[in-house]
Amino acid sequence: MQGVQGEELEVLLSAKDIASRVESLGKRITLDYQNKPLILIGILKGSFIFLADLIRAIDLPVAVDFMALSSYGSSTKSSGVVRIIKDLDHSLEGHHVLVVEDIVDTGLTLNYIYGHVKSRGALSVKICSLLDKPSRRQVAVPLHYKGFEIPDEFVVGYGLDVGERYRNLPDVCKLVRANG
Repeated sequence: MQGVQGEELEVLLSAKDIASRVESLGKRITLDYQNKPLILIGILKGSFIFLADLIRAIDLPVAVDFMALSSYGSSTKSSGVVRIIKDLDHSLEGHHVLVVEDIVDTGLTLNYIYGHVKSRGALSVKICSLLDKPSRRQVAVPLHYKGFEIPDEFVVGYGLDVGERYRNLPDVCKLVRANG
């Protein structure tokens, strides 16, 4: 598949495979959170498509909130510096929290989020990520629900971007730069 500026895109995970896995995760989460007040926190912007599909696969009443953080900017490598761009709007006290992330890479951003959310009075905090890239992990983070483990490749699509491009692709694709 041809991208922009000479970039090539190779499908790593098809829309069909993603949909099947999201449905499976939704069923597990439904079973795990029966009769528990649950808030899903989507980490913007990358998780919004995954969160939208996941929430429809969860057969429970749930609340939703969002956080936006940055550690990438327009680069394809994490800077390691995490900053909050948008914090939560609602109290987490008395609720179980499921943080929904698009990808766990170094673990630095998610480690920060996990600690930040735990300090807000939630009954429990668990993490659900569509993608896991363990070969890049610098900080151990508890990953309770995982869609797919992927190799150390920069990926786009299904909400993930580079420079705000490719979020709308239905598949998760490996980004191959024109110069290698």
